[in-house]
Amino acid sequence: MPRLHKVIRGLIPVVLLAVVVVVGGAQEIPGLESPGARAQQSLRAYWHVFAAYTIVIVVVMAWLGSIAKRLRDVEARLGSE
Repeated sequence: MPRLHKVIRGLIPVVLLAVVVVVGGAQEIPGLESPGARAQQSLRAYWHVFAAYTIVIVVVMAWLGSIAKRLRDVEARLGSE
């Protein structure tokens, strides 16, 4: 079970980076030339979707951490008998 704990601990920076990208990605990049009208389209209108996915990912990671903790507790109780 320590492997799962390490994986969850390793995913925390990834999730935090995703939050930074979502929040920072809503801004325009200066000096970027647009070759056509399609290139000027932006995902700025969908920032709430990215934020929602980020929140869901954080909640799922916390849930997995909770399951891992409870499983460790059960294994400890079974091992002590």
